[in-house]
Amino acid sequence: MFLANNYFWTEPEPYMHVIFCLALILFACKSLGILARRIGLPQVVGQVLAGLLIGPAFFVGIPEFNGLLGISLGSEEMDILHVFSQIGVIFILFSSGLDTNLKEMKKVGVVATIVACAGVLVPLALGFVIAMCFMPNGFSDITNSNAVFNAIFVGAILTATSVGITVETLRELGKLNSRVGTIILGAAIIDDVLGILVLSVVTSLHGSTGGANILICLTFIKVILFFVFAVGVGLIIRYIFKWLGKHYPHHRRTGIYATALCLIYSFLAEQMFGIAAITGAYMAGLMLSGIDDTEYINKKIITSGYLIFSPIFFAYIGISADFSQFHPIDLVFALCFVLIGIVGKIIGCGLAGKATKHNLRNSYIIGFGMIARGEVALAVYAAGKSLIWTN
Repeated sequence: MFLANNYFWTEPEPYMHVIFCLALILFACKSLGILARRIGLPQVVGQVLAGLLIGPAFFVGIPEFNGLLGISLGSEEMDILHVFSQIGVIFILFSSGLDTNLKEMKKVGVVATIVACAGVLVPLALGFVIAMCFMPNGFSDITNSNAVFNAIFVGAILTATSVGITVETLRELGKLNSRVGTIILGAAIIDDVLGILVLSVVTSLHGSTGGANILICLTFIKVILFFVFAVGVGLIIRYIFKWLGKHYPHHRRTGIYATALCLIYSFLAEQMFGIAAITGAYMAGLMLSGIDDTEYINKKIITSGYLIFSPIFFAYIGISADFSQFHPIDLVFALCFVLIGIVGKIIGCGLAGKATKHNLRNSYIIGFGMIARGEVALAVYAAGKSLIWTN
């Protein structure tokens, strides 16, 4: 025992505990991902399930039980996992931007916009209705401005589709570059932006009318400026990368510069323009799509991102789920909330698909393809939970 304690095992440094947790998470993600694929499901399902089994979600009623792997994740570990997960989803969106066929995206741009608008308005309206039903006085609180704002906020959480989960699922199914897949991807990107706009508008309205109008205008201006900046600067950067590809084809510096560009676009999108970082990453990939070195850059991103960061992103979704504070009425609301979230996307996006002359099968595929919620919905929740208005 003495030898074991002093020579073979000592109390690990905090960073070593994180490394051990990462090793177990990656092992669980890959193992359950393979199992999911064997039964005909995308690997991301297994990776999210791995996170649920590692985290407290399924085991809140068992004292001192830290999930199936027996690891304890404190606030420091969760903060580090959150950073890793954000890098993972940024790489996923950058890769999907690189994969995007610009010609095909132009063809489906109008359809994707219609699908995105329907995918925002219908879940927003249904979320508002279900939230009002659970207000203390039900729909009688419709005259209470705070209750109305809170109900709209609930609906806003349901507006954004998880681009990361959707892209990875479409990629595994081999449908990412299909026409329907391109529509789903384009619509998911657009409704993320619209979802953030909805949150900005809702929070802006909680003040004086004049101030709210100014804030709403500023929000729209910032969105427009972001896309002008992303495309304007991106065209110059695209020319530089074309030059690099011509004079230094398949060189490691190209992959490094591309990764730096992805991270810079992500940072500027969120910090300067108030747009989700993943939208910046996607735009960075879009600016580099279709050049000679696009495939080479994408391979580098897939190697670095999918080896560590991307599995942690999907696992983090499960790990961060915590049902310890649920009461029976909360569970009823949660079930209704999930049901409305699913139905809202199927009805809204499916009908939009049908209205744009797609057959019934493809309309259903578009509707179901837009169901996934994840990173942006969590970001909307995190940004707005401190703004819940009380009576």
